[in-house]
Amino acid sequence: MMHIDHFIENFSATFNNLPQSEPWNITNDLKTIIEKMILNLGDDYTIQDNIAIHKSATIENNVTIKSPAIIGKNCYIGANAYFREGVYLDHSVKIGPGCEIKNSIICSNTAIAHFNYIGNSIIGRNINFEAGSIAANHYNERANKKISVLYNSEIIETNSDKFGSLVGDNSRIGANAVLSPGTILTKNSIVKRLELIEQVIPE
Repeated sequence: MMHIDHFIENFSATFNNLPQSEPWNITNDLKTIIEKMILNLGDDYTIQDNIAIHKSATIENNVTIKSPAIIGKNCYIGANAYFREGVYLDHSVKIGPGCEIKNSIICSNTAIAHFNYIGNSIIGRNINFEAGSIAANHYNERANKKISVLYNSEIIETNSDKFGSLVGDNSRIGANAVLSPGTILTKNSIVKRLELIEQVIPE
């Protein structure tokens, strides 16, 4: 089993309602998980139609947030960002203008610069995605679209055709880099600008 706490400090403390689960199972079920978490939020959140926004969060013009979603304390969301169903932002997360986030958890003090796509991913703490970098979640070009991951030198089958990345704390993703579906990055990883990460190559 892949313990997310090895990648993201105190992840299980934030998501204490989850059993130990593989990251792709969490993202696949994230909408239900967020809906249950909203029920336990305090009055420091404004909650409407399964969208919970902390009263200290800053949201600029023309931002679209589809339910369910939780936007945490001191978060900043730039103009024209688009949140598809199932987004959780921990405290002090910055989402730049024009980003699209789908079915993803983004942990505290992480910055997603601008014009980024993050799909079906779990992104750790204190991470920086430079402009235009992408966590892809689907193999459009492959006949077999099921996603595999490489962990501890072993290939694990997710049996899912939608999973992006698990990115460990304090990592840095360069501008216009692409994390292919199923990317697993340990803490303090560095991805160079324009780099493609593809950890499982089909035969």
